Amino acid sequence: MMLEKETICAISTPAGVGGVAIVRISGSDAISIADSVLSMSKPLAEKKANTVSFGRLVKRELGVRSEELGVKEEVLDEVLVSVFRAPHSFTGEDVVEIAVHGSVFIQREAIKLLLASGCRMADHGEFTKRAFMNGKMDLSQAEAVADVIASRSAASHKVAVSQMRGGFSRKLQTLRAQLLQFTSLIELELDFSEEDVEFADRSQLKELSSQIETAISRLVSSFSTGNAVKNGVPVAIVGETNAGKSTLLNLLLGDDKAIVSDIHGTTRDIIEDTTDIGGMLFRFIDTAGIRETSDTIENLGIKRSYGAIEKAQIVLWMIDATGVSEHIDWMATRIVPRAEGKQLFLLFNKMDKISVEERAVLAGMFADMDARRFYISAKFDQGLDAVRDALVEASHLSEIDDNDVVVTNMRHYEALVAAHTAILKVQEGLATGLSGEFLSMDLHDCLDALGSIVGQISSDEVLGEIFSKFCIGK
Repeated sequence: MMLEKETICAISTPAGVGGVAIVRISGSDAISIADSVLSMSKPLAEKKANTVSFGRLVKRELGVRSEELGVKEEVLDEVLVSVFRAPHSFTGEDVVEIAVHGSVFIQREAIKLLLASGCRMADHGEFTKRAFMNGKMDLSQAEAVADVIASRSAASHKVAVSQMRGGFSRKLQTLRAQLLQFTSLIELELDFSEEDVEFADRSQLKELSSQIETAISRLVSSFSTGNAVKNGVPVAIVGETNAGKSTLLNLLLGDDKAIVSDIHGTTRDIIEDTTDIGGMLFRFIDTAGIRETSDTIENLGIKRSYGAIEKAQIVLWMIDATGVSEHIDWMATRIVPRAEGKQLFLLFNKMDKISVEERAVLAGMFADMDARRFYISAKFDQGLDAVRDALVEASHLSEIDDNDVVVTNMRHYEALVAAHTAILKVQEGLATGLSGEFLSMDLHDCLDALGSIVGQISSDEVLGEIFSKFCIGK
């Protein structure tokens, strides 16, 4: 249903000076208001939908022109104007987009003219919110618009586009449709409670609830992958002091993020940053060197290093190939147990300084350890391509298929956890012979949780919180 609202406007391109800026107008008066600030061969009202026309952005004032009372026009810019008619537009309303030159002055003047002509400045995410309210997309798709804009890697863009196109929504709609069928039959039983009849086949409901529990469980489990896609695969760089960890971080990031020094214990806190490798986003964490020390501050940094290992998906253990000593076993007892269940890489660094015989000795170290080995020189950027390739492979994100549904949104994750809890209660109720009245309550809890994701059940407060995170022009 189309919603009657004020006509809104905003700059829909990034703030600042650029070649072109887009001024977006949406609402029932969008075309007439745009006509009032444009000079064209014929009014926009007479233009066909989905067309682009040349025109001039003008400031009109009453005054004397050619000795007659009339309207003076001051041309501010030459523009291209696109017109989209309801309901076939992004918002579902009449929409006009004016492409002006990217001068900050022109952008400001264009908005001033529109506000004076009857527009209201758009709120954060109001264009997308109107698209949702007008049925152009559901809530999860609307949130995916923001994810597409914010995507920092090919993988995050791929997942966001899939969700924006409705992949996640279709999965949820299928689950809800199956649940609704049985919920309606159980509630029909309640209407005939005195007759002691069962319209809903309990054995079928058991089978269906099992299928739905499995599907929801998979979606919940996908959040760890989705979080890595969106925020970067966490990779901890650990090892003794002066092993080359900060040099490695700088190489992987392509920036001098960390201080590199021969002095032991230079890094005393976590240094963290993200970078794109092979279309995947990785979040690298350079940690304090692990060693025995009486320095209180350094010990705090080492404690954080252990925490970084436990939170990481991939652990890069940097080993100084020139100084492998009796401390290596001591290091292993502190790193390996914390890296259990994770991808562990052994990076033997400073290989440019050792002989072929010494390399052979290194190759035999930790032969029984479940870890991949790399022989590198961080100083001369040797062997790092193999490490980069292995990181992409170890992330498993490259295995994401176009048809895979991956949860990346915390709100969706929390709703799915609630739905999973509810469907487990349904299974428990079926196993114990719970009455239809209580089964119906648990089924509704599951339906409500799934519905909240796509916006079938959402309060104004929730909608306000979601769209407040969008930029003004979207």
